[in-house]
Amino acid sequence: MYLVIQGADVETAALSRLAKITRASGIERVAPNVFRLGNAAPARDVAALCESQKLDFAFVPEGRRLADHRLLVMDMDSTLITIETIDELADLVGRKAEVAAVTAQAMRGEIEYDESLRRRVAVLKGLDENALERVYAERVRLSPGAERLIAAVKRAGIRTLLVSGGFSHVADRLKARLGLDYTRSNTLKVEGGKLAGEIEGRIVNADVKHEALLAVRDELGLKKEQIIAIGDGANDLKFMGEAGVSVAYHAKPVVCDKATHAINHVGLDGVLHLLGEG
Repeated sequence: MYLVIQGADVETAALSRLAKITRASGIERVAPNVFRLGNAAPARDVAALCESQKLDFAFVPEGRRLADHRLLVMDMDSTLITIETIDELADLVGRKAEVAAVTAQAMRGEIEYDESLRRRVAVLKGLDENALERVYAERVRLSPGAERLIAAVKRAGIRTLLVSGGFSHVADRLKARLGLDYTRSNTLKVEGGKLAGEIEGRIVNADVKHEALLAVRDELGLKKEQIIAIGDGANDLKFMGEAGVSVAYHAKPVVCDKATHAINHVGLDGVLHLLGEG
């Protein structure tokens, strides 16, 4: 196994300590602030040491390559983009704190997702439809490293699927902007140019995200080990469970505990270093 270490600042002393406790055969610098320790053995103290130094770590098979994968599936809000879209829409009616608290509970898996979304969307009733465009233009920002990650997987011929409990107004624009292959997201009902405070059709929850992944997987004839999945909330766990490589990105503890890897300190392009890319 390789032990991949990455962070904003990787100190030599920390690398040396990690090499010693994992009995690594050597340390290779593969990119600025990204290092690979060869023949590393998992050790109990690695997680605590890395957390104290604000470093991300992952034990990965030495033969793993990005080109061996055929599909990247990822969440949108707080994963591909830095915000929770519904929280920002609620901010326009002065109720962001209230809605954000419900969002956080849902992402931690503390309350049932569909009901939480209905409660949050109801707050938006009467908001002018152009608020969707305003939030996209003024507040949607890609997570650090997102463009580099998407560009690399596209060069490798890997298809991309965006699954989101967020809204199609944002997801569709990101699909066009980044050249994504597939999206599945919620559509806000509009009546007379105003948000109706309801979702059109079936809510995109954990089950629907999972179904969307399975549909693309079967369409492309893929095996589990050919799929990479990235998410941050409890409602991402079902689709992440279908991937050979699952990454909890700046995620809730329940997601970090169940993913194959967790990234808490670097950007989305850090995923590439878990897939054999320099």
